[in-house]
Parts: sequence; C-alpha cells; structure tokens
Amino acid sequence: MNNISIKEQRDHEVWVSSEAGDLEIFREQTSQITKSEDWPYAQDVIRNIVVYDGQNVRGWTKDPKSKRELMAEWTTVLSQGPGVLVIKRAMADLVAVDRATEVFEGIISAEKETNLAGGDHFAKAGSNDRIWNALEKHCIADPVNFTDYYGNTTLAMVSEAWLGAGYQITAQVNRVNPGGSAQAAHRDYHLGFMTNEQMSNYPSHIHKLSPLLTLQGAVAHCDMPVESGPTKFLPYSQLFLEGYLAFTRQEFQDYFEENYVQLPLEKGDAVFFNPALMHAAGENKTSDIYRLANLLQVSSAFGRAMEVVDRNRMLSALLPVLQSAKQSGTLPDDMLKSAIAAAAEGYSFPANLDLDPPVGGLAPKTQAQKIKEIIFKE
Repeated sequence: MNNISIKEQRDHEVWVSSEAGDLEIFREQTSQITKSEDWPYAQDVIRNIVVYDGQNVRGWTKDPKSKRELMAEWTTVLSQGPGVLVIKRAMADLVAVDRATEVFEGIISAEKETNLAGGDHFAKAGSNDRIWNALEKHCIADPVNFTDYYGNTTLAMVSEAWLGAGYQITAQVNRVNPGGSAQAAHRDYHLGFMTNEQMSNYPSHIHKLSPLLTLQGAVAHCDMPVESGPTKFLPYSQLFLEGYLAFTRQEFQDYFEENYVQLPLEKGDAVFFNPALMHAAGENKTSDIYRLANLLQVSSAFGRAMEVVDRNRMLSALLPVLQSAKQSGTLPDDMLKSAIAAAAEGYSFPANLDLDPPVGGLAPKTQAQKIKEIIFKE
C-alpha cells in the first residue's frame, strides 16, 4: 500500500462526511429480529422492542445477583440489541405521577403568564408546551413529591446500567397538544444537536463515544394510545456509525417512515433508549389527549472538565486584547481563533434554556461564537 492510499484510507476512516453511510448496510442492520430468548429477564418482545414488567424489576433489585444480571441485560439491549426498552409500571406510585402532572401543569401555566415559555428545537410553536429544567423546577415547587417521584430504584438502576455511578439527571417536560405534528427522525444529544457542518468536525471515534455519555428516557404521565403519537423508534439504528450525518438525508428519512415501530404506553410506563437510536415523536391525531411525558436525559459523570474555570472573567480581560490585535493586524485570524478556543466556552451546554432558548436552531450560540461575532463581525 503506497503512502497516498494510506492517507486516503485514514482520512476516510477518521472523518465522517455528510455523504457517508450506505443505505443498504443500514437496511441490513435494522432488519434484525429481536428474539425473546436473548433477553431472559424480559416480559415480552413487542414489535422488536424489549418490554419489562416494573413489578418484577422492583423485586429483582432486592437480590444483588439478579440486579447485576438485569443491569447487564439492559446495557446489552441499549448497545448491541434493539437500542430501546420499555418498563411497564416503572412508576409504581401513580398518585405521585398524578401529583407531578399537577406540578408540571402549574409550571406551564405560570410560564405562559410570564412569557417565559421558550423555543423548542424540534417542535412548531403552539403544537406543544415544554418545561425546560423541569427537574429543578419540580424540586423547588414540591420537594415532597419530587422525593416520591425520583426515589425510584428502577430509574436509578437503568441509569447506572448505561452510565455507571455518579450520573446526573436533567429533565424536560413535553406536552404535545391535540393535533401536534410529528417530528422529523433524528438522533439526540450530544452530536444530534449539531448541524452537519459541526458534526463533520468530530472524528469517527467521537461519533462512537457520543451516545455512551447520555441515556434518553421518558415517563408517561397519561395513557398514550398509538393515535396520540408516542415516540416512533427504528430498532438497531444506533448501530449505524454514520447515522448522525446520514439521517438528515431524505432516503434515510423515507426509510424510517416506512419501517419505524410504535408502542402504546400507559401512565407510569417508562421507555429508555440509546440516544443514537433514530426516533421521532409521533403526530397527536386525537382531539382530546394532551400527551404529557417527562423526558429524562441522564448524563455520564465523565462529561465535564476537571477544573472549574471562570471563563467570563477570562474573556473580560481578553476581549480588548483580541479587539486590538484584530484592528491592528498584529495577529492573523487563525491565531485569534485559537486564543478564543482556549478561553471561551465552545459548547452550548449546559445552558439555561429559559433565558437562552434554541430559537432558530438546535442549540443556543456558544460563548465562543458570540466572541467571534464581536471580533470578526460574523
């Protein structure tokens, strides 16, 4: 193999372009059949999704051996299996669920009155109501109910199965109103919140890493028949490396719409899935169901820097230096951009999405983007 072919091969292996990804390979991966015998702790396999009984799960938590084996099974479902699992009656205390619903509805009403209700990255205005940072707001509004709701060994166990100890939970409540439209199929946080141009700047091993840092989940706060639009999933689609970029292409969107599966959910059920799984909220075709779910986003303890850095303080000192260097031409633009990258926050999250909602895009502008706009008049 000559040097040119080695260079080309490495470039192809490391960088994922917007044209990458073979639909036939994707079709083969997502044509797998989920076999019940592969998942001995499951209650059932329905439409390729592994389903567990919450009462059984709560019993297994009391036996260390069964608990560890079940967690290993969940890890395998999410990584190598269909990528999605449902736990029926994950919330044993439906009174606590109903009280949480009251809290959420109160927050939605209050935020509408104060015009705090912000933008949504995946829904048209008016089709849904969303609470950003619902975890904190829930805790402050009713700490007793928060304790009853999140004092849930099942939620803790599936989070630890995917992420290990020290995970952090965030939550966003989404209420899809009657007539609310369906989402376009997508992957989720982290890479799933970026544009194709941004995603193509991350090497392939980061495309593999991204879904390992987050667990996506949702708790149903009402019965959700299929016509109300519970989430549509394409099992095994998390296996497709190029999916973050490829899934924006029309042929993949069409394939999803022809092959997705949906399961009805009952109040208290929970669904958990690999964030790389191709999925989309369905259309609420009903006239009377306000489909309310508490969307759980659980993050790895490792998704953060080692030190706390006051970047606002740094930029207050740095900004006049950058402006002077730009105006005088003493430093080229690439050096200025490198200095900004070292000092400014280059990622949109974590963010206060009430104050800085992702209107017009999937994520708020980063600190680095804002500084570049000042320096380079972008």
